[in-house]
Amino acid sequence: MHVHILGIGGTFMGGVAAIARAAGWRVTGSDRDMYPPMSTQLEALGIEVTAGFGAEQLDLRPDVVVVGNVMTRGMPVVEALLEAGKPYLSGPEWLAREVLKDRWVLAVAGTHGKTTTSSLLAWILEHAGLDPGFLIGGVPANFTMSARLGSAPFFVIEADEYDTAFFDKRAKFVHYRPRTAVLNNLEYDHADIYPDVGAIQRQFHHLVRIVPGGGRIVWNAADARLRETLAMGSWTPLEGFARAGHAQALWSARALPGVEDFSRFEVLEAGSAQGTVEWQLIGAHNVDNALAAIAAARHAGVPVARAIEALAGFRGIARRMQLRGEVRGVRVYDDFAHHPTAIATTLDGLRRRAGKAARIVAVLEPRSHTMRIGVHRDTLAPSLAGADEVWLYTPADLGWDAGAVLAAFPGRGHAVDDVATLSRELARTLRPGDQVLIMSNGGFGGLHEKLLAELVRVGT
Repeated sequence: MHVHILGIGGTFMGGVAAIARAAGWRVTGSDRDMYPPMSTQLEALGIEVTAGFGAEQLDLRPDVVVVGNVMTRGMPVVEALLEAGKPYLSGPEWLAREVLKDRWVLAVAGTHGKTTTSSLLAWILEHAGLDPGFLIGGVPANFTMSARLGSAPFFVIEADEYDTAFFDKRAKFVHYRPRTAVLNNLEYDHADIYPDVGAIQRQFHHLVRIVPGGGRIVWNAADARLRETLAMGSWTPLEGFARAGHAQALWSARALPGVEDFSRFEVLEAGSAQGTVEWQLIGAHNVDNALAAIAAARHAGVPVARAIEALAGFRGIARRMQLRGEVRGVRVYDDFAHHPTAIATTLDGLRRRAGKAARIVAVLEPRSHTMRIGVHRDTLAPSLAGADEVWLYTPADLGWDAGAVLAAFPGRGHAVDDVATLSRELARTLRPGDQVLIMSNGGFGGLHEKLLAELVRVGT
């Protein structure tokens, strides 16, 4: 069987491609923009990728076409597909039909933390010898891939609330029918899809409605919007988590004296100590992610002690506080943060690790649709307050004036509309000991490599 995937370069669709290949399908695909880690993953798998969305792709005569949610009416290949009457599916629908229908699905949903929690959960199951399948929106270092077929029964999936396809406007996660569902948090995002946070809550409740009574919902008991969502109706046993403790939280954490960055903390179940996590990750938000993963893994049969042991060996995820290089004492990090809450928690984690004396330089590309149209402009400056210096990339198509954000950082806020210029100007201001945190949900024009090269040049 031959499947052709339109929009294969995204993390989700690239993962679908890897799984289809492992399941014995011939896989081809196309996309407009390709960049690591998905471009390198597809190349390593030997999957043939065509540039663009021309109608001639259908000359490959695939048995089925899988349509990514980047595809829209008017694209030549979409119009040709509809005219030809050829079979087509969305990525989530193909995955549900061909892979998930006979699996114990553990789905991780939420505005933030999906990739990290999914990666932690998959690694815990792997460490326990369960060989899970998974599809994750990033590349965990423990696996060096974002997706794999794995062995039955367990399959971990990052459950995105973004819409499914141009012909299916439901959230992707309603297709997955999980037995174990993790709800990390719920905030307003994806302004191109949802008019308000209530619309997102309704999609989350659709997910809650399909978790069986013999399943489990692991949820952040400190999140008021999740509490409202569950109050709409829930038919599944609930297990709450909250790192600081909460009346509805079965799982919590206790900070250890002298450990400010949360690289060590104690796990509590119903107030009783279960063991101490000692790992490479930092930040309070990652404590929440760990508690969620431990609880979900326990539902799948992994003892808490075994899960804690696994976390000690977790090696992080590409583009989640990933150190891309160090030149002349300047450390350059890459992070996927693109929502004010994620920006603030990421900066807090780096501050706790680097210490109060270190200079943190935040560099942000407001790339998501929600960011570009200015939905978060009033909360952006407060989210960046943990940085000592702020650089904003302000391309011509940015739909709002960044002046108000920069005004919150007098003498230490900068706006640049060109990536090459940004790398040159930034490099000239950096000094040994600086921690540069580059944040974007895209490739940022290769800024990380450009900046490191510029630091080398400036130093010679």
